[in-house]
Amino acid sequence: MNQPTLREWIADRPFSLALSSGFFGFFAHAGMLSALEDEGSLPEQTCGSSAGALIAGAWAAGVNAETIGSVLCELRRPDFWDPRPGLGLLRGALFRQRLEQLLPTRRFSATRVPVCVSVFDLFERRTTVLRSGDLAAAIHASCAVPLLFQPVWIDGHPLVDGGVADRPGIAGLAADSRVLFHHLSSKSPWRRKAPPIPTRPSLTALIIEGLPRLGPFSLERGELAFEKARRATRQALSRTLNHLGHVCVEA
Repeated sequence: MNQPTLREWIADRPFSLALSSGFFGFFAHAGMLSALEDEGSLPEQTCGSSAGALIAGAWAAGVNAETIGSVLCELRRPDFWDPRPGLGLLRGALFRQRLEQLLPTRRFSATRVPVCVSVFDLFERRTTVLRSGDLAAAIHASCAVPLLFQPVWIDGHPLVDGGVADRPGIAGLAADSRVLFHHLSSKSPWRRKAPPIPTRPSLTALIIEGLPRLGPFSLERGELAFEKARRATRQALSRTLNHLGHVCVEA
């Protein structure tokens, strides 16, 4: 049986979009999602961890990918850099403020499609999936990279980056969900090997190699990452899925 192209796979039936964690990888997620919007290939649900939670949550709240990209590309370090003593370098108040300005709705219940956000509960020492309540607080918590940002307290629990234990950001999806997963390859120098791509019967992964490495001191490369991810996704849509159900392209 011939494998479909990614475009054919997307068009076949409704799908959920899962966006992985990846430090400042939200530029690439936004670029990829922008290409899907151009095609009219929109998910019925979104989910993610960390950088993925930011894009999944903002898009579900009603912000289109092009606008998300524009806002991100204007971001500079002073916009979120608020050092303060605590369990992390940055307090996170400036980040939350900008996040709340971006989101058209602050509540999960008011999003245009369902969204779930993975966070890591420091008390429980496990992943928790948030899908109700304050959306901005949930995204903030999922983006709270340990040691960089201080934990976010929700319902009496200190929460940090969802990528700690759920790097793919798919903990909130049923095992049989039909999922398009955008995988960000880790570029962290302390990782001994690349994180595995999740394997599920109905999961198709899009892997874009060669994206610029980003961080708080290299935000000027964010626009390049957005554009490279958008172009690569457009190319990937015409590619045939491999035997694992993945499509891998160079940025």
